[in-house]
Amino acid sequence: MLVAERQQKIVDLVNKQQSIRVTELSHIFSVTEETIRRDLERLESKGKLARSHGGAISVKDINNSPELPLAEREIIHVKEKKEIAVEAVKHVNIGEKIILDASSTAWYMARHLPDIPLTILTNSIKVAIELSTKKQITVISTGGLLLAKSLSYVGPLAENSLSTYHVNKAFISCKGLHFNRGISESDEQQARIKRKMIGIADFVYVMVDHSKFGVQDFSYIENIDKIDQIITDSNVDETTYLKIKETSLKITTV
Repeated sequence: MLVAERQQKIVDLVNKQQSIRVTELSHIFSVTEETIRRDLERLESKGKLARSHGGAISVKDINNSPELPLAEREIIHVKEKKEIAVEAVKHVNIGEKIILDASSTAWYMARHLPDIPLTILTNSIKVAIELSTKKQITVISTGGLLLAKSLSYVGPLAENSLSTYHVNKAFISCKGLHFNRGISESDEQQARIKRKMIGIADFVYVMVDHSKFGVQDFSYIENIDKIDQIITDSNVDETTYLKIKETSLKITTV
């Protein structure tokens, strides 16, 4: 079987089953797991699927969903998100007041934060629970309308809650970062919340993996000039990296 034929069959299988593991694909096509991983990497670079921890997920399903469930977001680009989160923690100082959004990267960040004096404002139930065991961290939840898929609060109550605060730093993620069209989200309510978060922060970090660059999703959040620093993975292409360096944005790759 030709490589191109095998890769197309992999895409067909992933779309049919929604997700599949490397071990299963290796058995089906009688090739090594390393060969399958190379296939998945190639297919992901073409936007045909998304790699997950130990396998792949259909992007057809992802793109058709207004907001991907948190459980699924947690297994997409896991390695990159964890590395980005670890780097983000290095930018938090004792005594600061910060915002963490309801992204899976923010949850990883909450897990890695040390138990030091901080005040953290969040609209994420999972982030709040993760931080609840850290006695020196004061956690403030926005409250609001609960979105079951993402276990996050949105709506007027959450937005009004954010309006009453001022923080040193905001750490947010997004579905797309486009140089001309700004940062965006798949869900309008999440976009409104993140716009509020940006508005009350002195310094804004956007934590995104390489797949988010050049993407414009459904709901606009803000122009990129409202961002201060991008934290991303080392797979960002050179053209994008150089384009960021030409702006006032700071960029950290991990």
